[in-house]
Amino acid sequence: MAKYNLTVEIALAPSSISASTPTPPRHRWTSYVRATTVLFWSVHVAALVGVLHLGLSWGGVALAVGSYFVRMFVVTAAYHRYFSHRAFKTSRVFQFILAFGAQTAAQKGVIWWASHHRWHHKHSDTGQDVHSAKLRGFWYSHLGWIMRPDWNATDDGMVSDLSRYPELRFLNHTAIQMLPTVVLAMAFLLLGGLHALVWGYFVSTVLLWHGSFSINSLSHLFGKKRYATGDESRNNWFLALLTTGEGWHNNHHRYQSSANQGFRWWEIDVTFYLLRLMAAVGLVWDLRRPPREIVDNTLADQPIGIAAGSTS
Repeated sequence: MAKYNLTVEIALAPSSISASTPTPPRHRWTSYVRATTVLFWSVHVAALVGVLHLGLSWGGVALAVGSYFVRMFVVTAAYHRYFSHRAFKTSRVFQFILAFGAQTAAQKGVIWWASHHRWHHKHSDTGQDVHSAKLRGFWYSHLGWIMRPDWNATDDGMVSDLSRYPELRFLNHTAIQMLPTVVLAMAFLLLGGLHALVWGYFVSTVLLWHGSFSINSLSHLFGKKRYATGDESRNNWFLALLTTGEGWHNNHHRYQSSANQGFRWWEIDVTFYLLRLMAAVGLVWDLRRPPREIVDNTLADQPIGIAAGSTS
């Protein structure tokens, strides 16, 4: 399979814009009432009504938790560490599989996700950050930003390394973004009926959304700072357990392109453990790790950006 060598440099260190830069104007609540917003809350209602209708089921709970952690791994490995930060390399075929799997989480297209996440790192906790808990509070950083009408567009300049692939542009198209999650929902319904649909899809999707969003909000509010990164990113062991490793957020902001976010042996990072297993069987390779001087904090306290890797 042909090699695709990418030399695009992605500057993700915080910009020179100060935290005093005015935040985007607040929107009237009516501007948030759109089809996607209604759909978002409808999934919450479906989960609640479904559980009340079916009753508590330990088998259902197990299905929801299992579906949650499998999809959380794909969110963290694909949306975040691969597409946003190019922390490892893979084939073009498996790249598409990762993209499709990530979008079963119903968090829009991988190009859109990566574009906004890279912007967050470039302007972390400044006035131009898309979801700063420091400047806009918990609820906005957790939910409000993604529902804003003016955050729907993708900044192509942030993701030129991804938008060169027509199959990723296809998955990122507004009319297609929901296809993977609809396919997953139908699979649960066909294989396990209403019980599997409610617990395996609706309940797990709600948990997955709030688990993922907690890194935008709670990881910038609660935890410990090991590194001076110029923002409010923090390490939180509890969130790391809930998000298969993403809770080591201050580590991540220190060296953003690392495939592992748990820098110490005791910092549990399930996503990285599974990536190593995938590397052992050849699905991925060249997992990037932070240099020793970064881990030991012997370099200047400037967050390290990334250079886009290659896909073969």
